[in-house]
Amino acid sequence: MIDTAQKKKIFLSSPHMSGNELQYIKEAFETNWIAPLGPNVDEFEKEISEYVGSNEAVAVSSGTAAIHLALSLLDVKKGDKVFCSSLTFIASANPIIYQGAVPVFIDSEPETWNMSPDALERAFKDASIEGKLPKAIIVVNLYGQSAKMDEISSICNCYNVPIIEDAAESLGSTYKGKPSGTFGQFGIYSFNGNKIITTSGGGMLISNNIEALKKARFLATQARDPAPHYQHSNIGFNYRMSNILAGVGRAQLGVLNERIKARRDVFKRYFQELAHHPGFNFMPELENTLSNRWLTALTINEEEAGVSVRELLEALTEENIEARPVWKPLHLQPIFQGVKYYPHGESENISEKLFNNGICLPSGSNMTEDDQMRIINCIKDTVLKGNERRRCI
Repeated sequence: MIDTAQKKKIFLSSPHMSGNELQYIKEAFETNWIAPLGPNVDEFEKEISEYVGSNEAVAVSSGTAAIHLALSLLDVKKGDKVFCSSLTFIASANPIIYQGAVPVFIDSEPETWNMSPDALERAFKDASIEGKLPKAIIVVNLYGQSAKMDEISSICNCYNVPIIEDAAESLGSTYKGKPSGTFGQFGIYSFNGNKIITTSGGGMLISNNIEALKKARFLATQARDPAPHYQHSNIGFNYRMSNILAGVGRAQLGVLNERIKARRDVFKRYFQELAHHPGFNFMPELENTLSNRWLTALTINEEEAGVSVRELLEALTEENIEARPVWKPLHLQPIFQGVKYYPHGESENISEKLFNNGICLPSGSNMTEDDQMRIINCIKDTVLKGNERRRCI
């Protein structure tokens, strides 16, 4: 048996450089634009807004910072309610707490794994009866798949509540031909090291509200008043992206469409090799949408497949392959114990089912076919051994 340490590590989603990043970094050094301002920041904002079709964009230090700014711009304050997808990374909800607001978590639905319009409507009806509507809702597009934005937008418009679209994982995806992230009053993207394109760390806030984004730039640079001395009338944040990292982002954005194709090819290969196995159900792609397939995710029905998610994760780890469970829903997180939660149905918790049975497979755009087949063969072998073991019981 080969020692795991000797086997090449296959990561879940590693950075994939284009080769042009150094050109922009070199230019930043040569012109001494090192601070969190400069030509690369300006151009990166312009290029992102052109790519997705928004009026403007603001480059910031993280996707979390972008959500925080959006909540600030919507005047979310202490005691206000904010509805938020439950099946997501905690960064989607943490800014609600930063503002002293109260999160209310909304379950997923099975066709997109994203926010359930049914659960959202029930939450709104209850809030209306209580006489306290949410100040905003945060809709997350999980693993590159857009939520049911028509239904969600219709509900929010009925109650006149603004949407923040957390498209951290879905840059380049589309919903009925329209870019992901452009359906709410604000959209956010993440350029963390594992995202489909990266700036090492960073994010973007987009909107068609130019005045709001002007204020976002003000808040993101410590809210310094226009005065010859340092004067501050508002609490601000140190959230602007550096000119160097924005240069990395410009080079990455130039190959985004190639990265989407590569990730979709990765998904297609997994699907062709594994979808026929009983109990293997891949994350669906809603009709009239295109997912960037940032991560290939699926659920395993242990009874039908003869193997559990835990067994697959252990087998992949033994082979030095990084895989992860689907996000643990926020309403199950210890930090949010007791927070209000609306399930998809009266006795149907979709997000909990996905967490208990879901797995994310390595999906990097720089992963070779040989590496992917190594993952696939490990999964097949684990399924075979699991079925043999169960037959012997």
